[in-house]
Amino acid sequence: MIRAVDLTLTISGHTILNKVSVDVPKNKVTALIGPNGAGKSTLLHTIARLTKQDSGQVLLDNRSITDFENKELARHMSILRQDSAIGSRLKVRDLVSFGRYPHNQGRHSASDDLVVDKVLVDFELDALAERFLDTLSGGQRQRALLAMNFAQDAEAILLDEPLNNLDLSHARQLMHTVKHYVGRGKTFVVVLHDLNYAARYADHIIAMKQGEVFAAGDTSSIFNEGLLSDLYETPIEIVKVNGLPMALSY
Repeated sequence: MIRAVDLTLTISGHTILNKVSVDVPKNKVTALIGPNGAGKSTLLHTIARLTKQDSGQVLLDNRSITDFENKELARHMSILRQDSAIGSRLKVRDLVSFGRYPHNQGRHSASDDLVVDKVLVDFELDALAERFLDTLSGGQRQRALLAMNFAQDAEAILLDEPLNNLDLSHARQLMHTVKHYVGRGKTFVVVLHDLNYAARYADHIIAMKQGEVFAAGDTSSIFNEGLLSDLYETPIEIVKVNGLPMALSY
């Protein structure tokens, strides 16, 4: 569904992406992992056309992403950025409703209300729907941004460190919601720093280091001690818990 081919990006003389080529499988969860400064967020932003590469291309369903008009692309792909700016005197429901704009161009309908109501429930925000954003905790605002992103109902959903500010319960709930939406035909690319969330919920992993693809493949092939220890340059032990791998770096 999504293919990046030889993406290269240099900023102020520093190579951020160096001939990065990746395939993102359709109807799966792909996790982007790797140390700080590896290029994970830049790759995500380049795929979403928020950052323009120096060379290479991104294909969406075998079509160059540059061929899409903004409205059309927004119906096919959405992205949650780490630095999403939101107005403080906006209500939660209004923010989530913005996710419907690519579909209704501001002419909100009853069908849009159904989508908004659904995601408010999915993110346990229905009781907070009429609250102003500046009255919420950081975790509640993060959930509101996620809900807006999901309300966009794009085929591919890109999430840049979505677990930021979420407590254990809501982090787990988010990843369960991601898997639920995969069952409804969605494709996810998620930047994750917690390896154990990647182990539990990702079908496919792209490991990045110093602006290059260090390794890519199904989760079981990436989760081995040697590969991860080399990736992060620190000893990592893999143990099995309920048949699933868990990374220990203590």
